[in-house]
Amino acid sequence: MTYGRLGPTGAWTSPPLLIIAGAGTGKTTTLAHRVAHLCQQGVSPERILLLTFTRLAAREMARRSELMVATARMPGKETGKIQWAGTFHALGSRLIRHYHKNLGLEESFTVLDRSDAADAIDMERQALGFHKLKERFPQKATCLDIYSRTVNAQCTLQKTLIEWFPHFIEWHDELRALFAAYVERKLKQQTLDYDDLLLYWFYLVDDPRIAADLSDRFDHILVDEYQDTNQLQALIIQRIRPGGDGLTVVGDDAQSIYSFRAADVENILSFPEHYPGTTVIKLEENYRSTQEILETSNALMREAKRQYHKALHAVRGAGQAPQLVTVEDEQEEALFLCEQILERREQGIGLQQQAVLFRNSRHAMRLEIELGKRNIPYVKYGGLRFMEAAHVKDVLSVLNWAENPRNELAGFRILQILDGIGPATARRACDHLQMHGHFGSLLSLPNVPVAARTQWLAMANLMESLEESRWPGQLEKILAWYKPHLERLYDNRFPREGDLEQLIQLSNDYPDRGTFLTELTLDPPSASGDLAGRAHIDEDFLILSTVHSAKGQEWDTVYLQHFTDGTFPSEFGTDHPTRLEEERRLAYVALTRAKNKLVIVSPFKYFIPEQARFGDRHVYGTKSRFLTDPVLKTVVSTHWASRFAGGIAWNNEVKVDLQHRVRAMWT
Repeated sequence: MTYGRLGPTGAWTSPPLLIIAGAGTGKTTTLAHRVAHLCQQGVSPERILLLTFTRLAAREMARRSELMVATARMPGKETGKIQWAGTFHALGSRLIRHYHKNLGLEESFTVLDRSDAADAIDMERQALGFHKLKERFPQKATCLDIYSRTVNAQCTLQKTLIEWFPHFIEWHDELRALFAAYVERKLKQQTLDYDDLLLYWFYLVDDPRIAADLSDRFDHILVDEYQDTNQLQALIIQRIRPGGDGLTVVGDDAQSIYSFRAADVENILSFPEHYPGTTVIKLEENYRSTQEILETSNALMREAKRQYHKALHAVRGAGQAPQLVTVEDEQEEALFLCEQILERREQGIGLQQQAVLFRNSRHAMRLEIELGKRNIPYVKYGGLRFMEAAHVKDVLSVLNWAENPRNELAGFRILQILDGIGPATARRACDHLQMHGHFGSLLSLPNVPVAARTQWLAMANLMESLEESRWPGQLEKILAWYKPHLERLYDNRFPREGDLEQLIQLSNDYPDRGTFLTELTLDPPSASGDLAGRAHIDEDFLILSTVHSAKGQEWDTVYLQHFTDGTFPSEFGTDHPTRLEEERRLAYVALTRAKNKLVIVSPFKYFIPEQARFGDRHVYGTKSRFLTDPVLKTVVSTHWASRFAGGIAWNNEVKVDLQHRVRAMWT
């Protein structure tokens, strides 16, 4: 079906289109085909805006689309490149830099990563004296979460506290003062956090003239994973495309699992109401899983309260029914999983084709111990990222300070690397720099501690040289200065040096320092050398992952761990109908990661660390409320007990007439 028409200006246009793409139905391919189709109809690739949630997805869709167009194009006809493809945050940064004068920003503004933003909030938290209160005031990370949710949901602080942080509602006025001070700090220092990249973009398009300017710049806007958009992102799209012409969004309401990041499933559920005349297309042919796995997934979602009803059916045909396995406790769960993983490996399914999924990373602790005992290598998704490693932050702070001398967070970090420099001297240095306006002034800062004089001069000379030198080669200068500090401050020097050499390699792909810093902050590498485990000669390894991190992935065999009430659904997700429905969707995402084999494990009892002080180290689990009769009819239920559980030979031949004996007591 050809979806679209020639508009009055001769450009190819279309009414709003919503594609509901069920799990495993080829969403990426569908969106890439849509872009290719538009290009084949004469739409210039430069006039297409493609918004995604990962940089990798944007690159892959652009690559596929351009390849399709190049394959189908007429001889002699040139094919352009899709220049506006990326994440909301990355394209927001690009547009803010373009319109920086309209916003009253300097072009050299820098972007704080999450940990730097939390540190900035903590500085204001301490300046206001909230860290000294006798009653519990939220920590910096929690404060940032409260602030971020309020901004992205475009709601009041009071609503955020009532719905998500009710235990901190008493601090409403103090938090409002804290966030006001945090905003002032960012404005003064010309720094933006992640949320500002969306907020400032919204402020731009809230002006009808700029919204019209951007609307005229793009003939078509395509949005991937629309179920993951928050209120701010939905408003940005509405301002640019109020009528929805040329707007295509793709997503799956059944995979909306990020409300903790302020994602709002209502954006996709109410899309036709916001854009009258929307055509809704459902993709229900699943190319990933067997029909039996889909039957379980369909049965689970059939009981959802509000959704786009769909029934996935497998292109691949039939397979084996999912297993629901009960075990005695978490230790038995770990033993069972290891046995199954090794057995599956012997059947020819490599470790990388198997994944253990869990609701919370602490549920994998027993399993990790058992994997270590059996020498089964694994990679666990979640934890510290490359950009959060201390040595990487040190080096990037030098670049951030050079790029934006007002960035006191970066300055404080660098200055306190030096021996003998504390907060007071760092504060004087930052004030001195603001007064004189150039890094050379640091050479004449009075009263620098004698013990720090040599290191101080080296640092000041480095910063002055970065002010004057061109971008290529700046990281080499920084590393030459930093390596003695690296050896002094940190263990495991060699893998850390490898990370820093990797930074140099990454920097070669960027035209200038500002672009490098922004892109690296928005799309960081996922791991760092000092966190990597010892390499195995056998490069195969098992995947351990939270369900949230597993979204978008697939494996031959999936083991879903700890499937009990209180985990699936989480005890924190059962107090409100909308949260309970998200818990259902999270379970659905977990089930639909499996291609050929799905094993759901449910322990009778499990360890609760908080219970140890009461002498009861275990609590008894309850069957998940998601395991309703229709769901149970689609699985094979069994119980597994370790052959090491007691070593007793049980006599199964003697029969006891239980019914007669019990009834006889009362007759």
